[in-house]
Amino acid sequence: MEKVWLKSYPEGVPTEIDPSEFMSVGEVFERSCREYAERDAYVCMGHALTYAELDRLSAAFAAYLQSTVGLAPGSRVAIMMPNVLQYPVAMFGALRAGYTIVNCNPLYTPRELEHQLNDSGAEVILVLENFASTLQRVIERTAVRHVIVTAIGDLLGVPKGWIVNAVVRHVKKMVPSYRLPDAVRFNDAIKLGRGHALNPVHVVHEDIAFLQYTGGTTGVAKGAMLTHRNIVSNMMQADAWIRPFMSGRQLVITALPLYHIFALTANCLVFLKLGATNVLITNPRDIPGFVKELGKHRFTVITGVNTLFNALLNNPGFAALDFSGLRVSLGGGMAVQRAVAERWQAVTGQPLIEAYGLTETSPAVCINRPDQKEFNGAIGLPVPSTEISIRNDSGEEVPLGEAGELCVRGPQVMKGYYRRPGETAQVMTADGFLRTGDVATVDADGFVRIVDRKKDMILVSGFNVYPNEVEDVVAACAGVLECCAIGLPDAHSGEVVKVFVVSRDPSLTAEKVIAHCRTQLTAYKIPRQVEFRSELPKTNVGKILRRALKEEAAASGVNK
Repeated sequence: MEKVWLKSYPEGVPTEIDPSEFMSVGEVFERSCREYAERDAYVCMGHALTYAELDRLSAAFAAYLQSTVGLAPGSRVAIMMPNVLQYPVAMFGALRAGYTIVNCNPLYTPRELEHQLNDSGAEVILVLENFASTLQRVIERTAVRHVIVTAIGDLLGVPKGWIVNAVVRHVKKMVPSYRLPDAVRFNDAIKLGRGHALNPVHVVHEDIAFLQYTGGTTGVAKGAMLTHRNIVSNMMQADAWIRPFMSGRQLVITALPLYHIFALTANCLVFLKLGATNVLITNPRDIPGFVKELGKHRFTVITGVNTLFNALLNNPGFAALDFSGLRVSLGGGMAVQRAVAERWQAVTGQPLIEAYGLTETSPAVCINRPDQKEFNGAIGLPVPSTEISIRNDSGEEVPLGEAGELCVRGPQVMKGYYRRPGETAQVMTADGFLRTGDVATVDADGFVRIVDRKKDMILVSGFNVYPNEVEDVVAACAGVLECCAIGLPDAHSGEVVKVFVVSRDPSLTAEKVIAHCRTQLTAYKIPRQVEFRSELPKTNVGKILRRALKEEAAASGVNK
């Protein structure tokens, strides 16, 4: 495809980046620590770590793994915790020592955790003690040899065992009992590490920085091998895209979990390169507490998913915050709905900019221009050194403007799925493009729009209906808080559209939702069924689980 998007690039943004500038994530980290030593790097619960402190603590953790544990370079180190200061300390320490990070969702079930630890071959795990009981149930069936346990209060100078119930109340209100007799406390590991020097490790581009596991929506969770070149490239691509618009020091709100690829790269890594301060939000589901924390900071950047922005907007205290410093509001992880974006701009005075990426692309593929004035419904333009191709089911490129599967090629595309060559081959084309599974179009100016996931497309009487479009319309209906559209089997039309709605207005009825849709959608796209729910199933990142609703409908005999 002709690179039509280049003509729409902002002034000052290069069309290509040079990944060879840095050989590893550790090199980027160490440069930032030198250049911004006295600045705050990460803030959590009112406690800050400067870049200099982060440098010293991560070096001590790395030395502990090297000298006390005796871990060989290239070994897997699992991290299982929400957004607390221990996460960047451990992650950068392990990367500097030449290890591979295996991010584990702390809300994993024992089955999910056991699979990921065994599949990755992790030998060491750092776990927040609130979730250690899950580890205890599976550790004997894994290759984990060393356990490091930490409390939320570690690194905050508070007593051992200290807990903030508001932080973890959506999981467990107290530290559950667990028995991991050989576990080492995180603060003790740091003390032991300070007694040794960090041995420099030669890390090269093709070494694996992260085994980042996908959600497993198409089967068992797979580990995307993200090399240092992949991660460094995406850091540089995003940096090149936003740097012309980032004058002065940046204060970034990091509410999405760092174990998720979006916040990991976009917040933790990209803004570290810029010398910014990341404010870590440990429990973004506590919206009142989140809003209270936002009130303490004159933040310049906030990232999130559509459901998070929507939840903030529906908190009565949010509109009273000071948005005078806000420059970038970035949405990703799921489609940003127009109704949410327009309300966000009305409240904050800043547009909600949509971006697009995948675990397999480290993640950024497309980002909208940071200087756009309003929501445009696009996922943006391909970032520097990125090629895209829109292809039909036969693998042929379609004409500009037509819909097809979005395929991506660039230095940020993963090395492959760990130990799964067959599944890697299924998503990679012969000419090196990654098949994303998303249906998209590209307009004459190069802006990309996601129509929907191929597997989520609803077929009504031979016509394609894309759930995102239906959800965008339903979300704009007065009284709708959240919604999700799925397809149900139908004897006459093949499938019909059903929407699940969370309402903020007790008077809202299915008839009102359908009447609203009739004014915005052609007949075959209009929902035939509307079901009200008190809440919708979501991932820990806040992405609505459409697949879970489809499976539930199938199990219950669908058309009810």
